[in-house]
Amino acid sequence: MPPDSPALRRRHICYRRLLVLCVLLMASFALPNGWNRLGSIGYNLLPLVMIRGLGQPLGQVPFAGWPRRLYIALGLAALVSGLLWYLTPLALISTGITLLVLWTAFVGWSTLRLVRGLAFERVVNGRVLMGALAGYLLMGLTAGLLFSALETITSGSFGSVHGMPSTSLLSDHLSADRTELVWQLDFMRLNYFAFVCLTTVGFGDIYPVTPPAQIASVTVSVAGTIYLAVVMGLLISRYTVQGVEQEVEEADRAP
Repeated sequence: MPPDSPALRRRHICYRRLLVLCVLLMASFALPNGWNRLGSIGYNLLPLVMIRGLGQPLGQVPFAGWPRRLYIALGLAALVSGLLWYLTPLALISTGITLLVLWTAFVGWSTLRLVRGLAFERVVNGRVLMGALAGYLLMGLTAGLLFSALETITSGSFGSVHGMPSTSLLSDHLSADRTELVWQLDFMRLNYFAFVCLTTVGFGDIYPVTPPAQIASVTVSVAGTIYLAVVMGLLISRYTVQGVEQEVEEADRAP
């Protein structure tokens, strides 16, 4: 593919937009209480960014016909399920089940498309590294959303060694007002735990209690390890080939 081809530029723009949104979303969780609820807006923008960027053919990564239409429909369904979940009172949190299924399927498919795009990169540069980082952050943020959904569906899915009630992992008033909307809760601590699982750090201050939460935590840890192994392998092999190609070109130019 030519170095300045439209498809390559489109792929790199997708990497950059996705990374910027993921970073802004993570930064929103560090804002003071109240302001960190802006993260709900960022989560609902994620499907739109992924549909716009990864729902198009990415150069040598084809995407047409019914797979593309299915991907777009899945992304829109994930967006709608997220909106419904955020606007649902805590007394009616069964909508979180739909969110768990749709977001897992959509982000999993998006990650595969992102990795395929990275596999076709001819040159490892800053834009390619942005794409690799965006995929990793996307997995962590999605895990945080899924953990939060699990906690609202089954209160006490996660616990803490600090002696606080498990419900306080989301909000100090979770059980006090069941008419409170999901988006008004504080998801920062479960997003923190999601990245602890993804990186397999394992601080132990927050831990899964119920079997679904335990399986979800293990799945996130395994997925993060596999992602790093696959992406690092792709980038290292491409960087090695890139160096060999440069040496061959220099040898051909030599008198």
